[in-house]
Amino acid sequence: MNHKEITEKAEAVKGLGGMTVNERLVLSSLMELFDRTKINDRGTAQYILTALKVDQKSIEQILK
Repeated sequence: MNHKEITEKAEAVKGLGGMTVNERLVLSSLMELFDRTKINDRGTAQYILTALKVDQKSIEQILK
């Protein structure tokens, strides 16, 4: 999945601000991709979290 497709999935979810990171991942259908990329492709994992409007401090903690 490319960055454009990730962005489209993230933007399709309304009300991201009131959701947990897991809720954002599930509702955007990006959970499986995130789980695969957080180990082998951290750049894509970070892009997914950024597209889902997760704050930078949280992203750093999640990707430790």
